[in-house]
Amino acid sequence: MLPGVGVFGTGSTARVLVPLLKAEGFEVHALWGRSEEEACCLAKELGIPFHTSRSDDVLLHQDVDLVCIYIPPSMTRQIAVKALGIGKNVVCEKAATAVDSFKMVTAARYYPQLLSIMGNTLRFLPAFVAMRQLLVEGYVGEMQVCDVRVYGPSLLDQSYGWTCEELMGGGGLHTVGSAIIDLLSYLTGARAHRVHGLLRTFVQQNGLIRGIRRVTSDDFCFFQMLMGGTGSSSGGVCCTVTLNFNMPGSFVHEVMIVGSTGRLVARGTELYGQRNGSKGEELLLGDSGWVGPEVKEMPLPHLQGLSSMVKALRQSFQAHEERRSWARGPVAMAPTFEDGLYVQTVVEAVKRSSCSGEWECVEIMSQEPDPNHNLCEALQRNKN
Repeated sequence: MLPGVGVFGTGSTARVLVPLLKAEGFEVHALWGRSEEEACCLAKELGIPFHTSRSDDVLLHQDVDLVCIYIPPSMTRQIAVKALGIGKNVVCEKAATAVDSFKMVTAARYYPQLLSIMGNTLRFLPAFVAMRQLLVEGYVGEMQVCDVRVYGPSLLDQSYGWTCEELMGGGGLHTVGSAIIDLLSYLTGARAHRVHGLLRTFVQQNGLIRGIRRVTSDDFCFFQMLMGGTGSSSGGVCCTVTLNFNMPGSFVHEVMIVGSTGRLVARGTELYGQRNGSKGEELLLGDSGWVGPEVKEMPLPHLQGLSSMVKALRQSFQAHEERRSWARGPVAMAPTFEDGLYVQTVVEAVKRSSCSGEWECVEIMSQEPDPNHNLCEALQRNKN
């Protein structure tokens, strides 16, 4: 028996997610929007019976057992933690800070019987599922280098909002880079221990964002990661990631992993491979063809990955009679809230590196920092 769904958000992801959920047999009972008008408009368009701008109305809805949260990062932690506390299963996007991510991890550990996964859909894209399997089977030999390029149009909204603000989780590194950081960890089975990065905001104002307002979120980001293998002779896997969102009208999404005996490249939704000594690349997995709606704001790899994730959710919940119960198997590849904390820690280390110009260590917090830490230090100094 499939759980009833409540969706938080009225953006492009929510707009695509609802039809995908319905196509797999889920009933979407409630929709939350930042304003009554936004929520009402999309609820009518998508045929959702209940809409609201009050989060508790969705969380306490008696028919909602699965909550999908696709809202600005600064609001994610509050809704996700509350949903778990009420006893709802949660699929959500990234939080704004590592501290927020840590609070989400604490809540997920407290309620282990509930589903709590991050919505990085790239892990579910067939090309990356196949790539990971081939890496495990030794197609490239010992992994040496990962090289990722994502180029596309601006990520800014039409009007000034959270996408323009670095502190609110806007920018290429946080929005797209976090999905890539998570994906590379999934593919290599390793985590970054040192990073070096550079962030730039080339478009600080445009026709719609002007006057006293300026964009602070990055539209270009380049970073390097040293992953795993600190004690091994090879020193682990070297990763370079380039994100450029100053290219209107184009979209490039390429992930290449080079090893001692060959390489694998995912271009868009297709997977190619070449072993050392062979004459050329071979197509290992072609584009299966997308039959759903085309969505201008959502690139095809993310769109197909979202579709595959919804299918996996159906299989997970279908395995049980009780509508709140779920099976781990179908969603085993999904990133956990712990993965979300790791990703956010790497993002913040890259930002520190961009300011310092130095390599930065990735140290995942094991306890929540004291919010009065600076005040306590100041009082201690005054005492002495």
